[in-house]
Amino acid sequence: MRLNYLPEQIAEALLDIGAVTLRPDETFTWSSGMKSPIYCDNRLTVFYPDIRDLIALGFASMIRSDYPNAEVIAGIATGGIPHAAFVAQKLNLPMVYVRDKAKGHGKQNVIEGALKPGQNVVLIEDLISTGGSSLKAAVAVRDFGANVLGVISIFTYQLAQADENFKKEGIPFRSLTDYTTLIETAARLGKISPDGLQLLRLWREDPERFARENGK
Repeated sequence: MRLNYLPEQIAEALLDIGAVTLRPDETFTWSSGMKSPIYCDNRLTVFYPDIRDLIALGFASMIRSDYPNAEVIAGIATGGIPHAAFVAQKLNLPMVYVRDKAKGHGKQNVIEGALKPGQNVVLIEDLISTGGSSLKAAVAVRDFGANVLGVISIFTYQLAQADENFKKEGIPFRSLTDYTTLIETAARLGKISPDGLQLLRLWREDPERFARENGK
């Protein structure tokens, strides 16, 4: 599968099903307290067979190209788990999933599945903002003794903090589509105005300035 046009295809699909909402004039407040003109809920993608298959094909192509030595696919709880299953099936690879914390009973596992130390793992996430939850899972896999080849996601907000956090841990990450592609696709489809596009670009470049000037 050629990935050339996939970022635009997935961005358009996310907009069409309402997985992404853009509100440059009426911001959302994330759980971190950050003011944002975008809200993304990629869990909606699993409802649509054609979209989840497009995403799985994209992930599978990316893994074959960038991580050909992958031995295990790991889903990051919770949004990455179903997509990891779809991809593992396409690649005929084993799958595990990584909890956000150890379960409170039984063996108190963080990693669920038959992962073995030394195996090469690619982790799958539904979206990356600052990278905190993704890196927490990746570090858990690494601390277990497996080799983390990288983290891949459906979407990234392209925040500088994510770049810094992944670089600090020495873990590469890639996404099928990104914030820039999404807002440009939304503008092309007439879903946002030119002024709205400028506000959305400002948030990407300087979230703190955006919050000061536009947070409501």
